[in-house]
Amino acid sequence: MRKISEENLKDALSGESQAHIKYMIYAEKAEEEGLKNVSRLFKAVAYSEFIHAKNHSKILGIIKSTRENLENAINGEKFEVEEMYPAYNLVAKSQNENGVALATNWALESEKIHLSLYEKAKSKVNFGEDIELEAIHVCIICGYTVEGEKPEKCPICGASRDKFKTF
Repeated sequence: MRKISEENLKDALSGESQAHIKYMIYAEKAEEEGLKNVSRLFKAVAYSEFIHAKNHSKILGIIKSTRENLENAINGEKFEVEEMYPAYNLVAKSQNENGVALATNWALESEKIHLSLYEKAKSKVNFGEDIELEAIHVCIICGYTVEGEKPEKCPICGASRDKFKTF
């Protein structure tokens, strides 16, 4: 693929990915406001944006074997844990941006768990096996992720047990 086309497609992938997430957030907000059809519209368009992102990813060769995808996910989580979020958090604190500092700290603490879970999965996939997982619970406030039992309170943000979504 020619360089300009590749860069354009990478930019398009970024835009489609951000649109997908943004529209899912908008759908959640519309649902909270009792606008079920507007929520459904946002969800449908978000899904379309997901399809665009998936198509771009295929052309760019981003989608590989699960083992390779796990390795890529591990590298991404390591970068977030070791470099990105610590730096973002430090800047936010130095600028007295308390909301940004809190959000980046929540993300940092959650990413550490994601890294561990991906490493656990990769250790099994390397031997051609699937990972055994109990229920996975995610705090809807801060993103804390836990396998097994839900805690009574989120150890990161203190949210109550009913603020966890189960996968």
